[in-house]
Amino acid sequence: MSDLLLSAEPAPEVLAAFEEATGFMPVDEGLALYAAAVEAARTTGLPVLEIGTYCGRSAILLAAAAVEAGTVALTVDHHRGSEEQQPGWEYHDPTLVDPEVGLMDTLPRFRRALHAAGLEEHVVALVGRSPRIAALWGRPLGLVFIDGGHTDEHATGDYEGWVPHLAPEGLLVVHDVFPDPADGGQAPYRVYLRALAEGFEEVSVTGSLRVLRRSAR
Repeated sequence: MSDLLLSAEPAPEVLAAFEEATGFMPVDEGLALYAAAVEAARTTGLPVLEIGTYCGRSAILLAAAAVEAGTVALTVDHHRGSEEQQPGWEYHDPTLVDPEVGLMDTLPRFRRALHAAGLEEHVVALVGRSPRIAALWGRPLGLVFIDGGHTDEHATGDYEGWVPHLAPEGLLVVHDVFPDPADGGQAPYRVYLRALAEGFEEVSVTGSLRVLRRSAR
């Protein structure tokens, strides 16, 4: 683990904006994500990208890291909510339903969160399905953060769509990794195991957040 990964922390106002934003990531995992994004962006000089914007909680940290490193953050989401956020499911938030169409729409809440944090200009929001956007993407990335849908179909699709764009020595971050099925769904854990089997080196473990480095080869 590098000294940079151990020491990088966001400014107090950035951390406050992160804590204020709607979302599920705890502070310790957010700090680990921020440190990884700073290191990846500084090491590679490339943009950082997340799959799974939701309402912008983690995007705030990625944007602040991009500013620190002189690059940009990208965030991918269709903004209609993942499977566990639909009506009748545990993580459904009825305040995020667009009354005009009767569907989830997290895009307005995301934009307000970025505006409140003063980071709008440092984030490019890619609105659409992750596999479609990945298939059109054509440049390397310094960090890929997988935090989208938690089914095997979605998590595997995110891995297979975006990891090919990850630069050598870039960082792969996977959220909601639970080795024990009693703690949560297993799709992110299976993605994490696949990354290890395919040559990624584990850099850090913070709660359910795993940071891995791609080989320089």
